[in-house]
Amino acid sequence: MVKINRLKVVLVEKEKSGKWLADQLGKSTCTVSKWCSNTTQPDLQTLDKIAKLLDVNVKELLNDTEKI
Repeated sequence: MVKINRLKVVLVEKEKSGKWLADQLGKSTCTVSKWCSNTTQPDLQTLDKIAKLLDVNVKELLNDTEKI
């Protein structure tokens, strides 16, 4: 499975829980859990909202796909 987002890592760094994020976005904890495990991905608008809530650049929520 390709890990597209870093949401789980950023939540830990910001000392926030998936439940907190779900409450802020009006989403279920199950949905946020799927994002954190990279089972599904949030849409771009939601990703932007997440970045603002966590006070990070949206790029910090994504894994670099550039090959080294």
